[in-house]
Amino acid sequence: MTSVSAPPLLTGERAVVVLFIACIMFSLPPSLLLPGGFLSFLSFFALCVEIRGESSGSLSQLKTRPGASSGILLGAVTLPALMLSKLIQLSRALSLDEIHLGEVDYLQMQYWAASFSCFAVLIFLSLVILAAQSSRSASCRVQCAKFIFGCIVLVAALYNISTTGMQTATNLLWVLFHGLATVKLMQHLLETFPSCASIGETLLVTAGLVLYFGDISACTIAKIHGYWSSSELAFVQYGTRKNEISTVIQGLLLGLLLFPVAFKFLLHTLDSLPSVTSSGTRMQNERRRSLIFFVSFGLVMIVVMPLWMQFVQDFQTHPLLWVAAFVFSEPAKRLSLCTYWVCLIYVSVRRFYYISKNSKTERILLRKYYHLMAVSMFVPAVIFQPKFLDLAFGAALAVFLTLEIIRIWRIWPLGQLVHQFMNAFTDHRDSELLIVSHFSLLLGCALPIWLSSGYSDRPLAPFAGILSLGIGDTMASMVGHKYGVLRWSKTGKKTIEGTAAGITSVLAACSVLLPVLASAGYIFTQHWLYLFLAVTVSGLLEAYTAQLDNAFIPLVFYSLLCL
Repeated sequence: MTSVSAPPLLTGERAVVVLFIACIMFSLPPSLLLPGGFLSFLSFFALCVEIRGESSGSLSQLKTRPGASSGILLGAVTLPALMLSKLIQLSRALSLDEIHLGEVDYLQMQYWAASFSCFAVLIFLSLVILAAQSSRSASCRVQCAKFIFGCIVLVAALYNISTTGMQTATNLLWVLFHGLATVKLMQHLLETFPSCASIGETLLVTAGLVLYFGDISACTIAKIHGYWSSSELAFVQYGTRKNEISTVIQGLLLGLLLFPVAFKFLLHTLDSLPSVTSSGTRMQNERRRSLIFFVSFGLVMIVVMPLWMQFVQDFQTHPLLWVAAFVFSEPAKRLSLCTYWVCLIYVSVRRFYYISKNSKTERILLRKYYHLMAVSMFVPAVIFQPKFLDLAFGAALAVFLTLEIIRIWRIWPLGQLVHQFMNAFTDHRDSELLIVSHFSLLLGCALPIWLSSGYSDRPLAPFAGILSLGIGDTMASMVGHKYGVLRWSKTGKKTIEGTAAGITSVLAACSVLLPVLASAGYIFTQHWLYLFLAVTVSGLLEAYTAQLDNAFIPLVFYSLLCL
């Protein structure tokens, strides 16, 4: 009988993540040592859970994406590390009196919310592993309860120490709620979309969604509280100071993410009526279902969500009319930019769709052409029209979500057409149930730009997604596919030549971009050594990770650029 060798404790992906965390720890100011210490503890805990879960196979019951590693360590540290990097950046601004102390306090609370969300998921995964390896005896349940209680006490104590002077009890409940919501949402996504994502990818998405919805809830609660009391709630005091564009984007995404739940409930209610289920042919039922979809969708997006936007932001007119007025406030620049985008998308999609159907070119290379297209689309807008690009990203994400909802629900007559079209650009990380690659590319480019709103003393940070995905990832794939010989691992496809090409191309793009930014009024304040380290770490992550690199690499690169 052959013996099965244990998986290695230190893989390339884990080594890169450790290097990533070490870079952040080295940049910490004294005021952030406690949050940094908790990030180190979170990283160690995630590493232990990942090693235990992968070596025992106890997490296979969660039905994750086949062929991918669990990605627990990378998924657990990415969002908290991002928040800590933003705190380091804001601490520099605070020392220069560029921002108010309350902005740092609010971001620090978001850091703890993101950290506890990931921490709660790690506790959940630990319990899954423990349940798979031991009997459900009374002593086991007592040990589990003690373990969970001890973890919550630990987080509460650290949070109380680090947030002296704030309304700690209310904020602590807010943070703990994020953890519970993240665990529940992660369970729901893994059950609803089995074999579509790894644990790390699901953790990143769920923690990000809960944090984003928590911010939306804070805006709403603060507005409601303002009608009843003149005092401000500490945990929402500085989260409500948003501009109109942020509110419009939040409203669109909130409506689109909650609409499937409402539509499913509406269909279930109608299907329970005998007069509806027993009448009509299959085609008639599909058309009736389609009519219900579009009517309810229009009601939510044109009436319900704009009412929420007006409630939290005090628009003087309908938010959609405000968007139109914003676009036409600079018609020559913004309409010409829209025309350029539409023409480029039309020509590229038509050409690449034809190639994917009639050429032997590998699909992975065809997908990289879209990365290059993102560079040509977004770089001019980031420099000359950043606010309009923020809105355009939100509109594009809303369109993608709408098409994906139509595809999943097979809404007549567009559902099957959208499904056939999207399948031409999928890869092994997509499935028939859920296609995420185009979302990850769009969000990978958009999130660094959205996160850079407000104070930013690192002019290259908004370009993190465009540089890492549009240039670095593309050059690494093309050079590695054509000229790569030396592979990083025996089982992987990534080559040393491709990684070197990706790192070199990003550094070259930065050297070209910096003079352009300087001519536009931006000042480069980052040392070249930190820039080289950020490019190298993100390039190595692209070489080693088996996760959805479009989601993780831009966030890691952005976090390092903020240091």
